[in-house]
Amino acid sequence: MNVATRITAATAVVVALAAAAYAGFDLRARSADKRAAFEREARAVASTVGQNITLQMRKAAFADKQDRDRIAQGRRPTIELVEPHFVVADAQGNVIASAGDIERPIFPRSAVKSMQALALITSGAIEKFRLTDEELALACASHQGEDFHVAGVTSFLNHIGLGISDLECGAHAPTLAVARDKLRDSGQAPSSVHNNCSGKHSGMLAVAKALGVPTAHYVDRDHPVQVEVRSGIETVLHEPLDVERSGTDGCSIPTWAAPLHDFASGFARMATGEGLPDDFAAGAKRIFDAATSHPELVGGTGSLDSDVMRAFGGRLFQKGGAEGVQCGAIRNKGWGYALKVDDGNMMASHAMVATLLLAIADPDAEQEHVLKRFAVQVIRNVRGLDVGMIKATAAMRPKLS
Repeated sequence: MNVATRITAATAVVVALAAAAYAGFDLRARSADKRAAFEREARAVASTVGQNITLQMRKAAFADKQDRDRIAQGRRPTIELVEPHFVVADAQGNVIASAGDIERPIFPRSAVKSMQALALITSGAIEKFRLTDEELALACASHQGEDFHVAGVTSFLNHIGLGISDLECGAHAPTLAVARDKLRDSGQAPSSVHNNCSGKHSGMLAVAKALGVPTAHYVDRDHPVQVEVRSGIETVLHEPLDVERSGTDGCSIPTWAAPLHDFASGFARMATGEGLPDDFAAGAKRIFDAATSHPELVGGTGSLDSDVMRAFGGRLFQKGGAEGVQCGAIRNKGWGYALKVDDGNMMASHAMVATLLLAIADPDAEQEHVLKRFAVQVIRNVRGLDVGMIKATAAMRPKLS
């Protein structure tokens, strides 16, 4: 079985050169010391391009002594290269730590649901409906479709006088395997309430009701709901969002591209209230408090977002987005962070954000234990065999002064 190592690099040229240089090399090793030697070699190779690294190692057992001899002769792994980018910033936009291109616009996807939820403040929906913390947490959620998520979203919709048929996010099966199997075994088909974005869409419907506008087509870019959402994000980012850099997200609402740097600074502003109007500052605190007080609603059983926020007890807000995006805020430090993995590998993004937080969030022993669980992502094949791992190296642990 070939050994594949994933590391970051600067350009496609480096990808091509590295792939050509290492093509055809095998590593067959069962023992931990051989795997450790392989990892040290991969780190050394990666250090020559001076980039952040994610290692993906595929293991195989020794076949015979000839294979052991080949190892002794220094046979090398195949190299696959991807590019991550991250930035940690304060509310003034000062960069605390960074790597990669932090000024290139990226689509943050679901990582900015808390920013989108600010429309609940500006529209008056929170006051009109006296929304609960649980409902605000669901408005920030990419939930897994577990029973308590479905019940929570259904209750949210009932609270604002609407139903599942009003959702325009589309239907998909629960993302958690146990919940998906349970739904299938019940003979029921997935509905829009199982969509991981249904809590956010319930919040947007509440915005429509508070504004006194039709709920139909609330996902359209020019609908008053989406105008309100866009305006709220612009207020937090201190930057206008360009129609030329907009698209349609998987749940049908508009998604707006902006630089990673802007998102990191925006999350710092939400954490501190600095540079925000008073109502935004208060609203951001309420949203972060709700999400961190009910982390199970934001993600679900075993999810990084839920487990990390629960471990930090309100000190840290964390939210992932599709295609390798991770954003959040270390609230007691007043820092925001944003991370993007170019190839969209979510396992790699989990490893990287966990490693970054180990370095910058001052975790205690329990918090460190949780982060380390996500910092090493085990790769299993379709038979359930442990065939490798993904983890970030020391380059994702910036030294802070």
